[in-house]
Amino acid sequence: MCSVLPLQLTGYLPGLTATYCVDAEWGSQLCGNTPLAFKMASILQKLITPLFSGPPDPPRNKVTVVGVGQVGMACAISILLRDLADELALVDVMEDKLKGEMMDLQHGSLFLKTPKIVADKDYSVTANSRIVVVTAGVRQQEGESRLNLVQRNVNIFKHIVPQIVKYSPDCIIIVVSNPVDVLTYVTWKLSGLPKHRVIGSGTNLDSARFRFLMADKLGIHPSSFNGWILGEHGDTSVPVWSGTNVAGVNLQTLNPDIGTDSDNENWKETHKMVVDSAYEVIKLKGYTNWAIGLSVADLTESIMRNMNRIHPVSTMVKGMYGIVDQVYLSLPCVLNSGGVSSVVNMTLTDDEVAQLQASASTLWDIQKDLQDV
Repeated sequence: MCSVLPLQLTGYLPGLTATYCVDAEWGSQLCGNTPLAFKMASILQKLITPLFSGPPDPPRNKVTVVGVGQVGMACAISILLRDLADELALVDVMEDKLKGEMMDLQHGSLFLKTPKIVADKDYSVTANSRIVVVTAGVRQQEGESRLNLVQRNVNIFKHIVPQIVKYSPDCIIIVVSNPVDVLTYVTWKLSGLPKHRVIGSGTNLDSARFRFLMADKLGIHPSSFNGWILGEHGDTSVPVWSGTNVAGVNLQTLNPDIGTDSDNENWKETHKMVVDSAYEVIKLKGYTNWAIGLSVADLTESIMRNMNRIHPVSTMVKGMYGIVDQVYLSLPCVLNSGGVSSVVNMTLTDDEVAQLQASASTLWDIQKDLQDV
């Protein structure tokens, strides 16, 4: 028996009572009559008292990023820094890099508000995702045709997309891999999902580049310049000069020739810079990643937070602006928790409509020869 005052503490382990002896000289220590189970319990068992058993509810705002290359990781960190997910899953076939990227992000958990970051080459890790961002794919080889590049990516997507839908049948897919418009169409066909839940990152980034370059020439912040790039994310993208404005002032009313060959100020060069931007960045650093990562996080936010915000993203456009083929092109789309809820019927000039139709034809010429879609 202890000769000092015993103090009983309960609640450390269900059904157990620990008896501590308090002595001025020796301090507190477990008494000999304390149950052995408590003495043998781990720190975790002594520290935490569970209030219910069973698995926790699945995450409500889980995001998966497929592909942990430069673009995939830029998307991942941009989503994390904007606190858009309660769980982030990474998937790739390169196991060592995948594990390394996961560990690197996990080690920064103290500075983030996403409580769980996981990774695996097995798509079961993606289960219950609300949004899946697809960045995986192969790069174009020197001298390779776009059709051959697309076909090689189709073969990859035939493995990826069914796995995504298997584990997250209610998800929204954002396709980032290039050529993004064609691969968004491929994803839609392979997934069997409704068209409003398969979205391409499209010209959201092109429009951001356009707004930056135009605003820079005008000496204002990009958010104060309104302008849209529609159509293909690529060489046939369509600048909507008729809709450019600052504080409600339409620039075409100030310069009717803006964006044309007759324009003495040569604003048309700005769109050329948009088209050439990716090539220039790739030439300088080998790849593009930060701007597209930020762009994808912006789209993710509009969906996750049900913002009904308008973005130029790639969606099914058959029947719009005289387009008769099943192609995905970028138009101003309202994004909310359901995906693309609606498309804004932007007033375009005849020339802009013709350019949009030409953009659609360019994509259809590639799509129509694809196999196994």
